Amino acid sequence: MTRSIRPLVAGNWKMNGVKADLAIAAEAAKGYDAALKAAVDLAICPPATMLYPMTAALIGSRIATGGQDCSTQAAGAFTGEIAAAMLADAGASFAIVGHSERRTLHGETNATVKAKAQAAQTALLVPIICVGETRDEREAGKALAVVKKQLRGSIPEGATAATLVVAYEPVWAIGTGLTPTAADVAEMHEAIRADLSRLLGKAAAAGVRLLYGGSVKPSNAVELMNVAHVDGALVGGASLKAEDFLAIVRACA
Repeated sequence: MTRSIRPLVAGNWKMNGVKADLAIAAEAAKGYDAALKAAVDLAICPPATMLYPMTAALIGSRIATGGQDCSTQAAGAFTGEIAAAMLADAGASFAIVGHSERRTLHGETNATVKAKAQAAQTALLVPIICVGETRDEREAGKALAVVKKQLRGSIPEGATAATLVVAYEPVWAIGTGLTPTAADVAEMHEAIRADLSRLLGKAAAAGVRLLYGGSVKPSNAVELMNVAHVDGALVGGASLKAEDFLAIVRACA
């Protein structure tokens, strides 16, 4: 952890959840006690259909909500797209952009991710910009180069520590149960911080929250959250179980 940075744990529900699952969020809110609130920020990014009811259900809990994606466009004839301003109107504070599933399954480029991050910032949302390498890229020794290229191509101009979160999610670890070693995570997060210094300036980069994502679970959360420059977690499947999610939050606290 970076002592000067307040950690963030964000749950990405992906394409999971219906209204009945608001009970999971309610259970998480119940366990998000005063001690945890004092130490860790918490957010849940549900499917778009659940964003407004979840935001409403969490009023007073200090748990924020976010979208899992947003359009590059502000409005118009873009059937099926959701504008960042629409997410904000539904109560969101964050928007995940550039997740590997969007980059891989939908062919999103760094330029697209950058445009989405800019759209999120324009709507006063904080983009959680995801970067990460594949197994082949890591085994070929290209992990650092790949992530640096994604980072430089995805960060919008004028970003600051208050308007940006970066999540390192090695593609090969997402949903597989595999995780890189603590040393691998430390090397990558240190490199991301250094590259942000070149992009944003040292002072701004020092305050950017760098999350780790990729099969984060209660059994490995303490080790991962104690790695230098890891300022929280972007949690997938474990965020669908309130107690597992809270265990990861406690690891940050």
